[in-house]
Amino acid sequence: MVAALALAASVALAITVGQAGLGVADVWRVVAERLGGPEAGLSPLREGIVWELRLPRALLAALCGAGLGLCGAVLQSLLRNPLADPFVLGVSSGASTGAVAVVVLGVGGGALSLSAGAFVGAALSFGLVLLLAHTSGGTTDRVLLSGIAGMQLFSALTSLIVFTSADAEQTRGVLFWLLGSLGSADWGEVALGAGALGLALVVCLARADALDAFAFGQEAAASLGVPVRRVRLTLLLVTALLTAVLVSSSGAIGFVGLVLPHAARALTGPAHRRLLPVTALVGAVFLVWVDTVARTLLDPRELPVGVATSLLGVPAFVVILHRGRRGRAHGVGGGAGL
Repeated sequence: MVAALALAASVALAITVGQAGLGVADVWRVVAERLGGPEAGLSPLREGIVWELRLPRALLAALCGAGLGLCGAVLQSLLRNPLADPFVLGVSSGASTGAVAVVVLGVGGGALSLSAGAFVGAALSFGLVLLLAHTSGGTTDRVLLSGIAGMQLFSALTSLIVFTSADAEQTRGVLFWLLGSLGSADWGEVALGAGALGLALVVCLARADALDAFAFGQEAAASLGVPVRRVRLTLLLVTALLTAVLVSSSGAIGFVGLVLPHAARALTGPAHRRLLPVTALVGAVFLVWVDTVARTLLDPRELPVGVATSLLGVPAFVVILHRGRRGRAHGVGGGAGL
């Protein structure tokens, strides 16, 4: 409850940050008006800033932070590796290739938007990773290695397309998206992200006991009655789908899914029935404020939010790296290794 209130307050306060001179009361009045309440009494410009620009952006930031954190928590337990994150399955690099193919090469003949191209690329990349993992044995370490191979392949394809086909203007636009940006957020993306996050949260919470069992290894989970292959495939598909939806809207925002699950685990312990919702809430609050700083720190220029999360995430990553096998004490053993 405290985290949910903190999230609501963070979204409301984040919307007020900027040159428009808005207050929290203005935000609530605009929202109330849009929900059928009395008129907000603001100018059309100020009302548009709240409803069309800042509110969908803040909500999309919250959804991306929550979704990436949730995926990271699931994958770290499922793959038994404290350094796993949502992009380990190659979804982000595939999305980047799809987006670049649409913007630079014109794939789709104008029928595909950048977001749609990113989603298609993410799906193709994840399909390739699943195929590689299946044909090489399907074990946890093979999934990780297949993900790394897919990530490198699609990253190389993205670089090749940009290097050989993009002009200077296209390169700047693509680079900004690849580094993570929430500047194009709209209500359609918010609705899609909310639907994907809600579905993923329901499925993952329904498998919370199985995730607890995975902490002791696949054989131990199977001995406890967990259908290992089915649960693992279900959770990999759900996390890949959620990551693809989020990346198609925001670009690649790194380190959220890697670092935030560890912070939440320190608050809740390893039990996934509490860990998963807390990770989602902590991730949401975190990314709302990081995005707020990113869009105002260099005003009037905007810092890509992926750059800001990386600047904060790298020191935390180093701490996690040096903790070594202590992660086993929290239920995310290092058996797979990177």
